[in-house]
Amino acid sequence: MRSPYRQEPQGSICLLWPETVLLLKKLLERQPRALDQRLFVNRYGEPLSASGVRFKLAAYVKAAAETTPTLRTKHVTPHSFRHATAVHLVSAGVDVTVIRSWLGHVSLDTTNHYARANLETKRKALEQVSAPESARHPPSWKPDTSLLAWLDML
Repeated sequence: MRSPYRQEPQGSICLLWPETVLLLKKLLERQPRALDQRLFVNRYGEPLSASGVRFKLAAYVKAAAETTPTLRTKHVTPHSFRHATAVHLVSAGVDVTVIRSWLGHVSLDTTNHYARANLETKRKALEQVSAPESARHPPSWKPDTSLLAWLDML
């Protein structure tokens, strides 16, 4: 990722939460970079690779597990963050086509994996609708004991 102060072509813009921008500014205060330098680099000053990101994340998770022992049993990966963010966006009501674009998926079928409703989403959906009309009034039909007996024999 390049410095947030650099003007990038339209196709390279990455939207960030204000909290992320604040953290990046603090990082740049501690580790200043020229406008043409990468923000995240390995120990040789080269751009951080995908395996480098996984390595650093594993080190941070290990350190965090010292104060939060439950992390020791968790499988935390960069994809975990990507998946959790996508699920939260779905739960927040963000259109799945917007999420597809944000994740860089070509096919909407790939993004629909994230759109599987979680329990909280289902609860919120139920709260938005009223009970069916038939549930408020007793049924208008009368039970037919001979029919019920015949059905029991099947």
